[in-house]
This record gives sequence, structure tokens and C-alpha cells, in this order.
Amino acid sequence: MKSFIGHHEVATDTDYLELALGTPLELWLGEEDESDDERAARLDAARDILAEAPELIDRATRIAAEAIEAHIPALFHNVSRLPRPARSTGRTAPRAVAA
Repeated sequence: MKSFIGHHEVATDTDYLELALGTPLELWLGEEDESDDERAARLDAARDILAEAPELIDRATRIAAEAIEAHIPALFHNVSRLPRPARSTGRTAPRAVAA
């Protein structure tokens, strides 16, 4: 079965995210081999987009929260509980008195 958002076919999770945000993910995440100049230009473009569409921050936050919520069991399947620290009895060890 094929999925569509508007007239756009959605084939991957990345497609869903890009269509929901209205921007390519690389704009926000960068690319592995980008130069300092490319990074600066990408961040300038991102700042311009956020200045023109400040609601994008809320939309991106909501998408991230929904993705985390949907995948939380998989995110934490290897997590084990840490031992609790020993309870304090409220007593302190006697201090040595300097002579």
C-alpha cells in the first residue's frame, strides 16, 4: 500500500518528517562531510526560516515528542534499573577533634 500526503508519495519515515516540517532534515541535522562554510550557510538558512515561520519550532517539537512516544518501548528495551543508594539513617560519623 502506498501512502500520500497531499500529492506527495511517502515512502520512508524521513519523507513523513520532511513533509510535516516542510523542510529537508539535512537543513536541521547537517550532513556528515559539510565544511565550516557549508555549516554556516545552512545555519543562516535555518535561522531565516525560523524567523519567517516561528511556529515551526512548536511543530518540530510536537513531531519529536510524538515520535518518542510512539517508539518509547523500543528506545528503552535494553535499559536496566540502577541500584538505589543506601538510605541515610540521619546519623553522622563522629568527627575527630584537632588537638
